[in-house]
Amino acid sequence: MLEIRNLSVRYGQHVAVSHADINVLRGEIVVVLGANGAGKSSMLKAIGGMVPLDSRAGRTIDGVDVSDIPPHSLVKHGLALVPEGRGNFVELSVRENLLLGAYSQSRDDEEARLTEIFDLFPRLRERLHQQVRTMSGGEQQMVALGRAMMSRPAILLLDEPSLGLAPVVCKELFRLLVRIKKKNVGILLVEQNARQSLAIANRGYLLENGKITASGTSAELFEDGAIGRAYLGT
Repeated sequence: MLEIRNLSVRYGQHVAVSHADINVLRGEIVVVLGANGAGKSSMLKAIGGMVPLDSRAGRTIDGVDVSDIPPHSLVKHGLALVPEGRGNFVELSVRENLLLGAYSQSRDDEEARLTEIFDLFPRLRERLHQQVRTMSGGEQQMVALGRAMMSRPAILLLDEPSLGLAPVVCKELFRLLVRIKKKNVGILLVEQNARQSLAIANRGYLLENGKITASGTSAELFEDGAIGRAYLGT
């Protein structure tokens, strides 16, 4: 379980996120909804260690306080982040990118980990020695997800994974996220496609101007008229 308490993010005098509390259980998908500029990416970066936590914030994974540890140690505690833009090493091959995802783990079972990834993403086995920059956007997103899954995370943070992808590829991506969830991985998802993300999510939060203003099950958020008008086109 990931538990975030009193999370605030500042850039100089600008407050991007203010006193947010979030939790994600293993085996569930939690989506963060909000307009552009609401603070969603800043929140995810802070949780993933790319932006320093405010001194009053708390971050625990499976009951272990990891508020003050460096980002590379967060991976060892079961947290993996796929940033907006994927963060792939595009000049390297698929295999090299995947193995980089397991850098913090023992090398003894690398091949077993690769087999697990190929079960999720069979296309990556076919493209194993291909340079990532020559791949389609959907395939590159699979590489990014596969690289994160190589660390066998308890919690996976995803920032706009469907951005720039064709609708048919987006549908495939969301099906993959459901498969990942069933592997007892918790997913915290920031996603522009509110309707599709709520369709696969268990719960969600609404972030407005850096503050969480609503939360609930996916069904409750679907039924909220204000959320529907603003984010679902209803």
